[in-house]
Amino acid sequence: MALSPDDVVTKQFQHVRFKEGFDPDEVDDFLDEIVVEWRKALAENEELKAKLAAYESGGAPARAAEPAPAPVAEAAPATGAAPAASAGIIELAQRLHDEHVAEGIAQRDQLISDAKSQAASIVSEAETRGREELAKLDRERTVLEGRISELRNFERDYRAQLRSYIEGKLRDLETSATTSGAQPVSALGL
Repeated sequence: MALSPDDVVTKQFQHVRFKEGFDPDEVDDFLDEIVVEWRKALAENEELKAKLAAYESGGAPARAAEPAPAPVAEAAPATGAAPAASAGIIELAQRLHDEHVAEGIAQRDQLISDAKSQAASIVSEAETRGREELAKLDRERTVLEGRISELRNFERDYRAQLRSYIEGKLRDLETSATTSGAQPVSALGL
């Protein structure tokens, strides 16, 4: 790739973040000096090529007395350097702004993504815990319902046994009272 003076003028250097770098104005001034010298060298090269071509064709160098177009090239960077430097600085500032905005958007998206995944994880964990607790409570309820059923059966059996025991004792009491000639207990109203 051939490098031209305009390439040097429009070259943008990336600033290093969080470190000291070169002074952009100083770099721009030095590049302007390079461009001036480069344009002189290119103009001189063109002039020499023209002289060589004229010399080789057999004619005398007719342009030897003419001044080289280098002073015109020198004036261009001097008058255009400030607007070019300003445009370069503005372009650099815009690019840095765009980079920071893009970085902020990427960071925002990453934070939102992380928060959503964390929220999904928390919700999933809570749902899992809830299901486990419900299953545990269902098991406990089943155990307690079984125990209640056992206690009801025990109570029913106990009452039936107690009733038959008491009724048996009352019959025994009535039979022993009738054999002894006394009035039965049921007749006394007890």
